[in-house]
Amino acid sequence: MKKPHTLRDQWFAAALTGPHGLRAAFKDAGHPLDAETIRISTGFPSRGAGRGNKQTIGQCWDQARIKDNICQIYISPVLADPLKVLGVLVHELAHAAVGCQHGHKAPFKRAATALGLTGPMTATTESPELVARLAVLAERLGPYPHAALDLTGRKKQTTRMIKTECEPCGYIARLSRKAIDEHGAPICPSCMDQMTADIVNE
Repeated sequence: MKKPHTLRDQWFAAALTGPHGLRAAFKDAGHPLDAETIRISTGFPSRGAGRGNKQTIGQCWDQARIKDNICQIYISPVLADPLKVLGVLVHELAHAAVGCQHGHKAPFKRAATALGLTGPMTATTESPELVARLAVLAERLGPYPHAALDLTGRKKQTTRMIKTECEPCGYIARLSRKAIDEHGAPICPSCMDQMTADIVNE
């Protein structure tokens, strides 16, 4: 049994190679990936990472923007389903194939549609034929070694901690306003004096 990939970059690199790999798919579609090396990683795009349903989930930087002239692609860490990840990768590789300077205009659209991407070119979806091909590739690759990052579950701090200070020695502690209101400012463990609460908004 083949050992599963433990690194995401290895998984992406393997997705390019072999008879069912994406290099072969691009060659079959008439849009070969000329770059010998393409770096593919999990990472946030430069903008639009957390805009709900309109968030950016992939980004390609071509050789002209990279000092070592190696194309770099980033797939958002909010994605974990291997078929969706591979679909986004096909979209970004289409940029790499035709050149990022074309954006989502005609050269990109020709490559994208030839590869099986449909819908608006700024937010493509995978055709049934492409999904079938990517499913074969995903089976060969094994599990995508990544867990989705949830950007919606971040909790905002609702309690401001109040600074209390011992005037003689400068010892500082922070407590909630509720604790100070109910129990008073704490006693300094060094001087045994009651500390002063700074309740001015910071």
